[in-house]
Amino acid sequence: MPDARAEIIAAVREYLAQNFLYDRKDLRLEGDSSFTANKVLDSLGVMALLGHLEGTYGIAIEESDLTVENLDSLDRIAAFVLRKRALV
Repeated sequence: MPDARAEIIAAVREYLAQNFLYDRKDLRLEGDSSFTANKVLDSLGVMALLGHLEGTYGIAIEESDLTVENLDSLDRIAAFVLRKRALV
């Protein structure tokens, strides 16, 4: 059985690569790589990512969810999505 966490990480990594990192081939985005420290997303990019997560994973992201702890790395996003999906 596939690991849901690993699938989320791979899918979000691919989404970011195709939509935001196409001109940054030098950046190796690991699971714990900070989006903030690596300047991966600007404010519009964050909004696009949130819409992608909501649409792809069928979750509702509340304003209170918009924290570094939830959204600043692939690992954190995977954990966040899994928590939100458990509530559905």
